[in-house]
Amino acid sequence: MSTPPEKTDRRTASMIRVDQAGEYGATRIYAGQLAVMGDRHPMARDIAHMAEQEERHRQFFDAMIARRGVRPTALQPVWDVAGFALGAVTAAMGPRAAMACTAAVETEIDRHYREQLAELGDRDPELSDAVADFRAEELEHKEAALAAGAESAPGYPLLSLAIRAGCRAAIALSKRI
Repeated sequence: MSTPPEKTDRRTASMIRVDQAGEYGATRIYAGQLAVMGDRHPMARDIAHMAEQEERHRQFFDAMIARRGVRPTALQPVWDVAGFALGAVTAAMGPRAAMACTAAVETEIDRHYREQLAELGDRDPELSDAVADFRAEELEHKEAALAAGAESAPGYPLLSLAIRAGCRAAIALSKRI
């Protein structure tokens, strides 16, 4: 006999939904980058490590969605294609552009997770602890991307601005849809 899902308020359900969508999107970005770069590229090991962490984050939120009875975003098929395409296109532009993508995404995820932590306070320790832990790993990804030359990618300011705007839009949409 299965345990009934935990009761989750609408705001927390929205947080869980968007976090799962974001972590799923991140796995797709890295999949796109690795598909283009291949496993022999010098950065492939670092990208694969980041992808493994994102996959662990996604699995956590998948389990939380199931356990708490949260409806996942209906946009997941869009994030599947969009994430892979973003990863593939930035990798095709070169390794620094791939890292610019990571830096831009992680900048927005850091902001997003900081806002969630402030809103959650101590009312949902399981979610707060996970978000804090995952945020620390996302910041490591950002620092690794910057150290790998993200800011020297061709058109970095525009590329970063566009990716960050796309992330903000994806977050806003996934909270509701």
